[in-house]
Amino acid sequence: MKKILFSTFLMICTVVAFGQKYESFGKKINAKDAAPVSTLEGKNEFNGEVVKIEGEVESVCQMKGCWMRIKKTDGTTMMVKFKDYDFFVPKDIAGKKVIFEGVPSVKTLSVAEQRHYAEDAKKPKEDIEKITQDKVDLTFIAEGVLVPKN
Repeated sequence: MKKILFSTFLMICTVVAFGQKYESFGKKINAKDAAPVSTLEGKNEFNGEVVKIEGEVESVCQMKGCWMRIKKTDGTTMMVKFKDYDFFVPKDIAGKKVIFEGVPSVKTLSVAEQRHYAEDAKKPKEDIEKITQDKVDLTFIAEGVLVPKN
């Protein structure tokens, strides 16, 4: 009996020690083979290919969790939206490294769209009013997202 209990205890400890725990949103994906966000930077065209990326969340839509911004190496961010508006992520994941899978693209964001996102992020009115020009931006439509559990 003691051997069975000890073996069970060791098995549980091994799973806890070696298994990164994620909460999954959208399509079920795994963490294996995620590339850093830097692999997308500097590209102007993508062929619609599905890729898996890991990056740090800078901010999340504070209304519903319907988008997130991921930090890029140049100090800017990349907008990540969720395919068909089918799922949302927690609003409190800023600062966490997440893994997401989907399709990257380069898109022109209008002033109105940028201001809308700034309002969703609860940016100060002064910051929103400073947005006066369209912006060409790296964007991503994610089919699935993994968020590490605490």
